[in-house]
Formats: sequence, structure tokens, C-alpha cells
Amino acid sequence: MAEPTNDSLLRRRIASFGHAFRGVVSALRSEVHLRFHALATVIVIGLGFYFDISGLEWALVALAVGTVWSAELVNTAVEAVVDLVSPDYHPLAGKAKDVAAGAVLVAAFAALAVGLLVFGPRVWALV
Repeated sequence: MAEPTNDSLLRRRIASFGHAFRGVVSALRSEVHLRFHALATVIVIGLGFYFDISGLEWALVALAVGTVWSAELVNTAVEAVVDLVSPDYHPLAGKAKDVAAGAVLVAAFAALAVGLLVFGPRVWALV
């Protein structure tokens, strides 16, 4: 078997980004929770610019947002796979879905804590 050329490796890498992008778009179209997170992301970015947060604060906000998005995407994938392999109700299927949803909840609470720490004092100062 011949070694793949650099050109074919590059094409496969580019294709993998396309698949990943398609996955995010698909999840956005099908998951109402992810659309909520998208709206929250836009609001948080707007607040970051409005309050001119520091570089470290941007990093914390970006990590929090990325963590929530990642957890939500993994949750969506887990739900799809569970539905595929167990179309009828099964306690373990329910447990898998609940645990995946719990991961999103934990990430969302952590992001909320970051948001309150970064934006809370600024918003409070306006009141």
C-alpha cells in the first residue's frame, strides 16, 4: 500500500473540518438547548465588548462558553446513539441520556459562575 501524499492528507484534514462543521450546524438545527446557548453566547460576547473585559476575563468566558458548547454537542451525540441502539425504553439508555444531560448542567452552572464573577460586579455598579 502506497504512502498517502501530503496533498491527500491535507484534503482529508480539510474534509474532517467540514464534517465537524456540519455536525455543529445539524445540532443547532435540531436542539433547542443549543440554540439557547448560541443566544447566550452572543449576549455574553456583547457584554464583554460593552464592559471592555480584560484578556484574562475573555479567556475565562471563552473557556466557559466552549465547555458548555462541547458538553451540549456530546450530549446530542450520546442521545442520537442511544436512540439508534435502543429505540425502545431501557433503563440503561435512560441513564446514559440523564448522565450526558447532567454534564451539560454542570458545565452550564460553571459558566454561570464565571459569568457572575466577570459581569456581576459591573452590572451591579450600574444599578
